[in-house]
Amino acid sequence: MPFSLANRVNEISYAIREFVPLARELERKGLKVIYLNIGDPLKYDFDTPLVVKEAIYKAVLEGHNYYSLSEGDYELREAIAERERKVNGVRINADDIIVTQGVSEAINFIFAISVNPGDEVLLPGPSYPLYPIVVRIYGGKPVFYKCDERNEWTPDADDVRKKITEKTKAIVIINPNNPTGTVYDEGAVRRILDIAAEHDILVISDEIYDRIVFEGNFKSVASLAKDVTIVIFNGFSKAYLMTGWRLGYLYVMSPNERVKADIIDALRNIARTRLSASTPVQKAAITALKEVDKHIPELVGKLKERRDYAYKRLSEMSGIEVVKPKGAFYIFPKIPKSKGWRDDREFVLRLLKEEYVLVVHGSGFGKYGEQHFRSVLLPPISMLEEAFNRIERFIARYMK
Repeated sequence: MPFSLANRVNEISYAIREFVPLARELERKGLKVIYLNIGDPLKYDFDTPLVVKEAIYKAVLEGHNYYSLSEGDYELREAIAERERKVNGVRINADDIIVTQGVSEAINFIFAISVNPGDEVLLPGPSYPLYPIVVRIYGGKPVFYKCDERNEWTPDADDVRKKITEKTKAIVIINPNNPTGTVYDEGAVRRILDIAAEHDILVISDEIYDRIVFEGNFKSVASLAKDVTIVIFNGFSKAYLMTGWRLGYLYVMSPNERVKADIIDALRNIARTRLSASTPVQKAAITALKEVDKHIPELVGKLKERRDYAYKRLSEMSGIEVVKPKGAFYIFPKIPKSKGWRDDREFVLRLLKEEYVLVVHGSGFGKYGEQHFRSVLLPPISMLEEAFNRIERFIARYMK
């Protein structure tokens, strides 16, 4: 029997990196491409704190080069529990936590243990692309609930309620949000939690940007949930500037101790199949949690300045509509309609080919992202200025 690919490969399309091969091809021709597509601060003028670099070096020299516990180094899990208590007012213990190879692995783990073929998972629309991909890989159906652009991309609770069926397995919240940069107010979070409790549905909350907030009052779902089972994702990539180190975590809370124990047991079982996250990285992450909070105000201040500049420039462009992001490091403008492009995907492709700026097409974040694009706010203002000059020139060319 000749080899054939599994059907599930047809479900994999990651918009954020889709046009990178073309961008690299343009660079090989000597053209200067400005990358505004990937949310990696370390690709720009940010760096991992020196004390964390020294900590991984020390961990290797001290012999921490063995397999760790599959659920994660115990001292690290204790430090994570203390971090959640101090930062988010959440009381958990080390045994509630699973350390993962980035939040990406946490996403894979939770859907691997919870989604059966035909199950539905409610996702914010627009949504980070990995969520629908992984749901589909496990045979589930992603169902997007509306986040209202006219209300600063706040989740529409009525739409959440309307889309719940007997097949709904979980509701996902991404706060602060990728791709829109929205920081949900407490009321918006509580409305979703009330709906989940009413229907006894698991809530999954991605909080990787919880320290990167410019305005608004971020509240962890775990600090608000009382009568619903929740799984929280977080990690070290963004606020701790450790993207390539690939370290994240999840934790579980539930009013039902049996349900909580079952979820944690299942997560530990699947974690054992990949042995462990990197032991030296985990040791360094303990130092990150205990010693580097001092850099976060400077990080947020730097990003806020760039957010303000990007918002001002985009607001002034003919035909562009944009909501001011309150957190994370993305902005999600609505592009004008024009005969120059059929849709947002063609807009992004032509922008790359003609002006050598790479952003992400909004439809790559689901149907509610159509007619938008996502740009990172990470580059220095001089680079943002050049990029936005090119974008403005491109739009003007086709709006005449």
